[in-house]
Amino acid sequence: MSDVAKISFGDKEIECPVVVGSEGEQGIVISKLRAETNLITVDNGFANTASSSSAITFLNGEKGILRYRGIAIEELTQQSSFIEVAYLLVYGELPTKTQLDKWESDIKQHTLIKEKMVKFFDAFPQDAHPMGVLSSASSALSTFYQELLDPKDEEAVDLAIIKMIAKLPTIAACAYKTSIDQPRVYPRNDLSYCANFFNMMFSVPSETLEIPDVVVEALNLLLILHADHEQNCSTSTVRLIGSTQANLFASISGGISALWGPLHGGANQAVMDMLTSIQADGGDVSKFVLKAKDKSSGVRLMGFGHRVYKNFDPRATILKGVCDKLLAQLGITNPLLNIARELEAAALSDEYFVKRKLYPNVDFYSGIIYSALNIPVNMFTVMFALGRLPGWISHWKELNETPTTRIGRPRQIYTGHNSRPYVPIDQRG
Repeated sequence: MSDVAKISFGDKEIECPVVVGSEGEQGIVISKLRAETNLITVDNGFANTASSSSAITFLNGEKGILRYRGIAIEELTQQSSFIEVAYLLVYGELPTKTQLDKWESDIKQHTLIKEKMVKFFDAFPQDAHPMGVLSSASSALSTFYQELLDPKDEEAVDLAIIKMIAKLPTIAACAYKTSIDQPRVYPRNDLSYCANFFNMMFSVPSETLEIPDVVVEALNLLLILHADHEQNCSTSTVRLIGSTQANLFASISGGISALWGPLHGGANQAVMDMLTSIQADGGDVSKFVLKAKDKSSGVRLMGFGHRVYKNFDPRATILKGVCDKLLAQLGITNPLLNIARELEAAALSDEYFVKRKLYPNVDFYSGIIYSALNIPVNMFTVMFALGRLPGWISHWKELNETPTTRIGRPRQIYTGHNSRPYVPIDQRG
């Protein structure tokens, strides 16, 4: 703490400590505000409220900076695997060769899910959204591993983390296979994390699937870019649930549900829906751009702009290069992807969007890449969840290792009726 902020109200003035983060950001500690003034703060969407301190991810939206544990996202995407980044996020340091080999081996040994759990998938409607299945099955893991539920048991937590990272891709692939009425494919421990997922998603028992290296590389990069993003809605949800000392599996299930919303993880699906609507309307991008600029039209330009990034999204910058490379190597000529390129060019050159800093974000490019990889649209948010999993785990773990953690309990300003009597039913108008 370096300074204080003074808050005056009526004849009262209180001094609130100012805390300074390692990157120089400052925050006013108002924990005693209500006790001393009977006031609370109102901050819709918590846009200016820090619910915690964290040493995991640094994000500077004005400068377009994203770092995991101090390491720039640009370096990690060029040099790391997703599994290595997961270790970095969870344990705070890059692993040694020995640590990484053991980490990868441990994860591979836990990729199978219980056979009783496999039967769950048959109980869901075939058209069930994979995110609903993913959330339900993640929570159900807590019933199969009841010895791993204590957040204060370090050994149990470490094993729960490994199981969660190992099993979520298997659950996701099972949900997809069930939805298309194909046999579920068991994991293969001879494959890398990303290649194994693709094999479970797209292989069939009667054939051997060849997975191009460029496909595995693209998925690895996508997962790294989504691995954490500071105190976003789903991460905050995981932390809030975790503050009750709920187990890891239940907390992750809550994060998956929060991610499902179209304003959060569902945004990349919304991008593809937008491109499909443009195609259905004749493929006229200029017509759509005019509608997007007309506030009365109800049309929104999806995949552009960001709540935090006010300059550019560093993840989008990385993905654009990968997107172009992937489409070229795979020879993709999907008309939706052509519309996406035309829309991107139109928005980047239109003063209306440039003035409002509506640059393409990670959701715009990730949707295009998932489509190029033949990932169905209803699985886009599932892919986001697979990537965000290490971040959720890291925040849950950090929260439970912080001695000053308190159960989350936001305040409110009540705007309902004042005290009034109960009216018997025969006297109601």
